[in-house]
Amino acid sequence: MKRRTLLACIICVALAATFSSAEPVPRDGVFIHISSGPDQAHRVLMALNMANMMAEEHDVLIYFDIDAIHVVLADAPDIMYAHFPSSHAALDQLLAAEVTLMVCPGCLKAAGKSLEDVRSGIRPADRKAFFSFTKGRILTLDY
Repeated sequence: MKRRTLLACIICVALAATFSSAEPVPRDGVFIHISSGPDQAHRVLMALNMANMMAEEHDVLIYFDIDAIHVVLADAPDIMYAHFPSSHAALDQLLAAEVTLMVCPGCLKAAGKSLEDVRSGIRPADRKAFFSFTKGRILTLDY
């Protein structure tokens, strides 16, 4: 009986040491791809709203390409739709939360725009950042 008790104690101590020294689980990331522009207000604002909600618990990166570049231009209209916060308010909140916002330089060029035309805080796309913005798994949402 004493042997069983001793063996049980050794197993418990070993398990406790294993779990207490384990590294914390990394946060998962959410990659949000927005290709819709101001003419698709629901899609754009839904994506920005999801990004703001997800940023509370996850690493978030938003990538704007195709028509979505017109959402992040410095002179972009403030998009409004239904109950969602406006695009300017949502972008301000994302920037304040230090969410990574990236725009496609090739799409800007195709539209006759450059990085100088983009709202402050929006960075040019960097493919390495697509894989390094989080240490956990990556979930992708497409709008």
